[in-house]
Amino acid sequence: MTQFSDLSFIFRFLPVMCVLYYVTPYRLRMFTLSIASIIFYAAGDFRFLALLLFAVIVNSLLAEGTFRKEKSFLIVAILFNVALLVTFKILGQYVSGALFPLGISFYTFKMISYQIDLYKEEDDKRPAMIQTVSYFLMFPQIVQGPIMRFQEMRECAAIRKQAITDILPAVEEGLKYFAAGMFFKVMLADRFSMCFNEIGQIGYESISTPLAYIGAAGYSLNLYYDFWGYSLMAAGIGVMFGFPFIENFHHPYAAASVSEFYRRWHMTLGSFFKDYVYIPLGGSKEGGVKTLRNLLIVWALTGFWHGASFNFLLWGLLLFLIILSEKLLLRRLPKTLSTLISRAHVLLLIPLTWVVFAITDDKMLLSYFSRLFPFFNTPAVMNPSDYVRIVRDYAHVFIPGLLFLVPAIYDTIMKYKNKWYMTLLLYAGLWVSIYHAARSSGNPFMYVNF
Repeated sequence: MTQFSDLSFIFRFLPVMCVLYYVTPYRLRMFTLSIASIIFYAAGDFRFLALLLFAVIVNSLLAEGTFRKEKSFLIVAILFNVALLVTFKILGQYVSGALFPLGISFYTFKMISYQIDLYKEEDDKRPAMIQTVSYFLMFPQIVQGPIMRFQEMRECAAIRKQAITDILPAVEEGLKYFAAGMFFKVMLADRFSMCFNEIGQIGYESISTPLAYIGAAGYSLNLYYDFWGYSLMAAGIGVMFGFPFIENFHHPYAAASVSEFYRRWHMTLGSFFKDYVYIPLGGSKEGGVKTLRNLLIVWALTGFWHGASFNFLLWGLLLFLIILSEKLLLRRLPKTLSTLISRAHVLLLIPLTWVVFAITDDKMLLSYFSRLFPFFNTPAVMNPSDYVRIVRDYAHVFIPGLLFLVPAIYDTIMKYKNKWYMTLLLYAGLWVSIYHAARSSGNPFMYVNF
């Protein structure tokens, strides 16, 4: 049920929760939301519910000292959450994947941001305990984010009394974002996943070079539409309950550089590392050497946040080197040439880094790159025409997948989403997605593993 594309969630949990939430007196709505979030989490990973509640209790108690500006409480809170995350990252990677708690990468970061913001803000009024708890537990975000800041929740309309004339438009607005996300997940991401899995079944050491590049593009689009789809669904659910829309992606493949790409991709995570790691370390204001050090730390932590295996650390290092080349080398080139190379980085190098992200086995990763660059003692390709079949079978997925990379298409849909014809289109897409989800076993959202 923790999968937003699951029919039990769509037709049972979500509508029941929506009704209960709004029939609850507005002063008690955060309590209703917290109870529903506990039920939601328990349905997905009951084994670690106690750990989640323990983290909530500890952070809530430590927040008392943090609010009083006692730095020792802030330090203990940060160390507690970091230790929790690091411990279970390592256990999940090197002991058993079953030891990795659902959503721990996201709820620990929300707890860290809460403690730091509480320490910094100049507010004489301590946040109500139920607001804090509901922020930590909020079910649309607890599994895969986005990492909403507490202040965004605190100021929203959800904690104020709403008339029925305010509630219905909010539910309708949220449902439209949910519909768009559901379409991206079921009709695009899941299809790209099938494509990449089929390439894996052939064997990376046996695929042709064209198919290796098609696979890199397919996985890139799989990851993008999976997590963008989830983010839209999560944000849409939040809007249904009166919370602000949290944008987590803003057309990253339209970026002019890799640096800009990651300001547009998983924006709440990037904002977290910028505000709570990069800037406190000095950002780019203390000279070139320290700026490079700060960037290296941020990208090493980003890699580790995604996973404790070698491929994630390598992925973070490669992105650091690409961004470093943009900052040190491309700036010295003529602007036109620099722009062309930066765009090539986004369209060519980013998909190659996603291959490193995707393949956790070192030998399999090496085999894949030997097919991408078959120049050094690479065995002959067994089936040089294998890409023809993949292109024929998945052209109907690649065409819309590439089209939706064009910002104007999605932006136009969202601009006119309240027009009757666009509303009809979005709801038609939702029902088509539900139909296909009902006919297949479905794939879990990819970021649930991080």
